[in-house]
Amino acid sequence: MGAFAKASATHKVSSAIAATLLLGASVFAISGCTASAAAIDCETFAAPEAGGTGTSTAEATGNTIPDGSDIELKIGTALPQTGNLAFLGPPEEAGVALAVKEVNSADKGISIDAVWGDSGDTDNKAYETEIPRLLDAGVSAILGAASSGTSLQFIDQVTGAGVIQFSPANTSAALSNYADNGLYFRTAPSDVLQGEVLGNLIAADGIETLGMVVLNDSYGTGLARFTCEAFTAAGGKVVAAPLYNTGDTSFDAQISAVTAAAPDAIVLITFEEVKTIAPELIGGGFPADKVYFVDGNLANYSEDFEAGLLTGAKGTLPGLDISTIADFTKRMNDNWVAEGNADLAEVYAYGPEAYDAVVLIALASLEARSIEGADIATKLQEVSGGVEGGTKCTSFAECADIIIGGGQADYDGVSGPITFDDNGDPTEAEIGIYQYGEDNVAVPFKG
Repeated sequence: MGAFAKASATHKVSSAIAATLLLGASVFAISGCTASAAAIDCETFAAPEAGGTGTSTAEATGNTIPDGSDIELKIGTALPQTGNLAFLGPPEEAGVALAVKEVNSADKGISIDAVWGDSGDTDNKAYETEIPRLLDAGVSAILGAASSGTSLQFIDQVTGAGVIQFSPANTSAALSNYADNGLYFRTAPSDVLQGEVLGNLIAADGIETLGMVVLNDSYGTGLARFTCEAFTAAGGKVVAAPLYNTGDTSFDAQISAVTAAAPDAIVLITFEEVKTIAPELIGGGFPADKVYFVDGNLANYSEDFEAGLLTGAKGTLPGLDISTIADFTKRMNDNWVAEGNADLAEVYAYGPEAYDAVVLIALASLEARSIEGADIATKLQEVSGGVEGGTKCTSFAECADIIIGGGQADYDGVSGPITFDDNGDPTEAEIGIYQYGEDNVAVPFKG
């Protein structure tokens, strides 16, 4: 198994987070920094702001479906078919497709009709037409977006309509205590955890001074802040962190600014823009093995870059070591291809989290005997194991049998135990550490 940091966190409305992180055998503190560049205060990166003052609790509508009647549930997807996270669209949609197929095949008195849509990004704004279309279709929940910044563009519209918004990939801490009427959930952990793992990883690698190139949105600045805090707490110093905006196509200024500070290593907190940044940065002489990627850009670049460009670069990605769930990823890919789509080419990021999101929604709907968003939301914490007394189960069919039999199901998914807190955040997570090889493909780091 590759190097993975297991994190356990408790999220409260006050945003206090307690985390325990393990990185291999230990985390190494840095004794001193010798570079002359001035250190950047981590508070330079604005703390993620929540909308409103906290999370309200969804109230059941009482519109239950009579026993003996089948539940016909409709869900929509607002995942990135276009935009700067389009590479995440296929694995996420593949996870949804497999879950829909397996729920429907289980024949447990509930079926799902999926309405597919595109979130786009904050530049092309596909969500401006797609979200109204999905809501008009009468969906009970919308899966997406992948980008936290994009989700924040339509969360009020979705939750304000009494519909669940459930992301498999949002990681911004700004969403933890967002005033969402109790209707926002995610199966990906907050960047508080990824930042702590990434910052400690870089410190453990002996890096003393660090530069960053950062996407200027809630995801980018939030992850930069948490990485900076962990790295500086270990004795390191962040010496440059130029920002860029979604839609930018030239990054010469950012590359010049970060390399001028002569850092020992550079973190690229970006999305697809890394396809332009990495060749210029590494091709310009910065060593690949001193470059770090994050979940927003940890992709397969075998077809994009010349062989060896990324050799030695590392990165972090929330979720289980994919090699440990090979049976699932094969099943997901086989189903995706059978439905007429291109092979996923071993890009599975957030596919397991998307699959689990659909299963959890279906189980909560079955438990609530309802297709109303508010009713389903009141049961999501319970079916995830966030309420004591549940019976562990690891598939939709197994959990559904427990519910049908009058018991309380506690679903442990393919992406992890999940276990929602009061904010709809998972309380347990693993952050994977990966390293690129000669083929520009990232594999679990064997540290």
